[in-house]
Amino acid sequence: MDILEALSRWMHILAGIAWIGMLYFFNWVNGPFAGTMDGDTKKKVVPELMPRALYWFRMGAAWTWVTGVLLLMLVFYHGGLMFEAGGEGWNAGAIVMVAVVFLAPFVYDALHKSGLGKDPKVFGAVAFVLVAAVAVLMARWGGFGYRALNIHIGAMLGTTMAFNVWYRIWPAQQKIITGVKEGTPADAALVAMAGARSRHNVYMSVPLFWMMINAHTTTVPTSLAIPAAYSYLMPLIVVLVGWHIVWHLYKKAPKVKGF
Repeated sequence: MDILEALSRWMHILAGIAWIGMLYFFNWVNGPFAGTMDGDTKKKVVPELMPRALYWFRMGAAWTWVTGVLLLMLVFYHGGLMFEAGGEGWNAGAIVMVAVVFLAPFVYDALHKSGLGKDPKVFGAVAFVLVAAVAVLMARWGGFGYRALNIHIGAMLGTTMAFNVWYRIWPAQQKIITGVKEGTPADAALVAMAGARSRHNVYMSVPLFWMMINAHTTTVPTSLAIPAAYSYLMPLIVVLVGWHIVWHLYKKAPKVKGF
């Protein structure tokens, strides 16, 4: 089991670097660069560059998710790190909250397609409230310990990100790339949706990194004078700080110029 856990961590990190590296390339490098290309250049560059980049993007997403779920089972379900000492264990609340982790992408998808998804600020506020509700329920109803709560919120974000890659971004990009190649631009709404989902993934990724290293953050709530009963506030603080960091990075990206 120790060997399997170590190998899974190794592959999880490798796949995650490939995935998130490509995600940041698309958003902070390729996005600003694409605006400098004329139509003929796009016809030459996009059909050759993007399918190659998107291959590593979606394979990285798939293997990050698979190895992440394997680690979740090995470390938390088999390893017994789920619940606070003296808790009820696998009660109905815990089972329901684990199910929420893997059903969250469908709620997110429906929310973004609704009227609430039209305004990014409104959508972000609603999404944060829902994440907060999940965190409270995991702690108070599911009895999750600090590390389990952190990693399951991370798994929820990672699962939603992988859903976006395979079921929203990749199908849309196939049409967008074909349109550029053939000189028949894809529907503007499709382009906007793919771009929004990619940006959402960037915003989710930075808090996710904190949750991935949660074994190294167990003393932080105490250092911030957060009582153990309210340790679920820590990942919510991280989400807000992470989103602010990403906002600044998006502002910086267009200012980085070529020679």
